[in-house]
Amino acid sequence: MSPLKLTVVICTHNRAELLMQAIQSLNSALRPENCELAIMVIANACRDESTAQLQRYRALQQKAGTIALQYREEPRPGKSHALNLALKKVTDGYICFVDDDHRVDSHYLTAIAEVIREHPDCPFFCGRIIPDWTGEEPPWVHISGQYRIYPLPVPHFELGTEAMVLDESHSIPGGGNLIVNTTLFKQIGGFNTELGPKGHNLLGSEDSDFVLRALSAKQELRYAPSITQYHWVDVERLQLRYLLQKSFQRTRSITLTRHPKHGQPPRYLWRKLFEYSTQGLLCFSQTKVRFYMMRVASTLGEIAGHWGHTR
Repeated sequence: MSPLKLTVVICTHNRAELLMQAIQSLNSALRPENCELAIMVIANACRDESTAQLQRYRALQQKAGTIALQYREEPRPGKSHALNLALKKVTDGYICFVDDDHRVDSHYLTAIAEVIREHPDCPFFCGRIIPDWTGEEPPWVHISGQYRIYPLPVPHFELGTEAMVLDESHSIPGGGNLIVNTTLFKQIGGFNTELGPKGHNLLGSEDSDFVLRALSAKQELRYAPSITQYHWVDVERLQLRYLLQKSFQRTRSITLTRHPKHGQPPRYLWRKLFEYSTQGLLCFSQTKVRFYMMRVASTLGEIAGHWGHTR
């Protein structure tokens, strides 16, 4: 049996310390048998120590016995540009996407190999992304029920403990924990450069756009909870201003993806905006005020998404 080829792709922008922590977690993970492992890092308009750190890693990798790493630089700002460069460099086997602010579970690599070997005809898979809580976060991030905060300030994708096939009716996974057979990109294409973050802004949906295109083409997507990554928690981002920006930008990005033909926003959105604004003004609970402010920002993002890029 020929080795299973797995290439971990990490796109990074000015996060040298977190990037090296992500790479360290990959080297600390259990390695599956009969697998050819590699790491490909795309440094996207980096001006920090990222490339110097990667050069140092490469100089020591053979002696240290770490996973073989290559890196390329993409000077054009934008994660989609970086992702598409990775697709040009990795043309066979499976690509395992890891964000530069993630760490992988110790069974991450072995779980991927096991799932692929169980379902060799499935073109892509997704796993869990769990916030890497430290206990320093404010209590409100853990509020559940009617007034819980969403989208969470830290990505969280988890659909239970049972594996399943996903379609458009399920929550769409982000790109931070996708495993994709490179043949799928040849059929579906790469990532939309009109979408996705540039630098560390809060735009997104380049990944969900790809997933939706693949699902529309009747490609099978399997959820495998055994494939787990943990997302770094930046406590400084757990501020109301950041929450509102994220709610607006992410909802705008999702709307742009789902409604590429721009036009006037539906009337019900204006009604939602009025209702959320009024309810926020009339309540005195901090939890409720925060919730309604988030809903206002999200609705404004949806309206902006319907108007498109030029408004």
